[in-house]
Amino acid sequence: MSAAAEPKVYGWCPGALRPMMSGDGLVVRVRAPLGKLSVNQARGVARLSEDFGNGLLDISARANLQMRGIREDAHEELITGLRELGLIDPDAQAEARRNVLLAPFWTEGDDTHAIATGLSAALTAATDLALPGKFGFAVDCGSESVLQDTAADIRIERTREGLILRADGAGTGLPVTRESAAAEALALARWFLEQGGAPEGRGRMHRLIARRGPPAAHAAPVAKASFSAKPGAVPAGTLAALEFGQMPAAALAQLAEHGPIRLTPWRMLLVEGAASLPPLPGLILDATDLRLQVVACTGAPGCLQALSATRDLARALAPHVPAGSRLHVSGCAKGCACPGTAPLTLTATGDNEFSLIRNGTAADQPLKTRLSAAALRAAPELLKEGS
Repeated sequence: MSAAAEPKVYGWCPGALRPMMSGDGLVVRVRAPLGKLSVNQARGVARLSEDFGNGLLDISARANLQMRGIREDAHEELITGLRELGLIDPDAQAEARRNVLLAPFWTEGDDTHAIATGLSAALTAATDLALPGKFGFAVDCGSESVLQDTAADIRIERTREGLILRADGAGTGLPVTRESAAAEALALARWFLEQGGAPEGRGRMHRLIARRGPPAAHAAPVAKASFSAKPGAVPAGTLAALEFGQMPAAALAQLAEHGPIRLTPWRMLLVEGAASLPPLPGLILDATDLRLQVVACTGAPGCLQALSATRDLARALAPHVPAGSRLHVSGCAKGCACPGTAPLTLTATGDNEFSLIRNGTAADQPLKTRLSAAALRAAPELLKEGS
């Protein structure tokens, strides 16, 4: 990719108080407390999205809700509405620090719920903690680890021996208790900064761990775990996947008729207590739906960084993705929709022109270049060549 075509890397994520401009207007990211929207909050967010934006909502890989197409002159009024719903932090710095993802299957008062509550409050109060904009925490203390494949810099997990605090990228951690976990997590965040993990205000924990390893006290082993979420009934309710992580605001309001809503990092919504859900625009309720094998970012023109549209191509290619594989269609080399590796990736290099990458990220060396969207639609077997 030429230097002129390289996408801009911001190094931070949008919030509600610090939105980001995109091709369709402001992106306003709402970090719902404990990743949950009450029925009233869900209805309110849907109404605000339609009143002040383009009526489209995204679920991010950090289980946050993104309101798209917000008009610049309406941002202040939108914030007033979100504040009335209890969805706004004291200031933009507190909003950025309170980057806590919790396993969505928590129950009131369990370890995940209690620790995430305490950690969120501690981060809001830690005004001296200047962490990078993308730095995040994961609280995953249920009987089964479900967040190890989800990006986070500091993790609080459960092992057979008890709770453990782990720096991302490390295979060992520090045993903690329900009462000590939040304080130890903040201590590990300060260690990250003291060790030079964020030069010029940017950096991720796994890169620091690769250079120097975890703190000496982090010596307890942690077992690897993998979890694959699928739409359908779960003990807490029903999971509904969103096509490319996006839905109309009206669909969120309709889902709220069935119960409170939890946001998940799998671009799914968990509707509490719902035995089933009606078919709604943007929802995927069938675990065998072929669209679950494709990931695609907003693409052009909705994203200023994107060189091409992405989602129509992803829909067209979904039936041709080999079973058990996954296709990532990215509008640029940043690969926002799938920052990690994917079996198949199409990275836009121009308008309706893509490079094919196998077992890599959107920025990796391609196997094929200058593939037009029309050629891929006409000959989807191109995805399988060289496999």
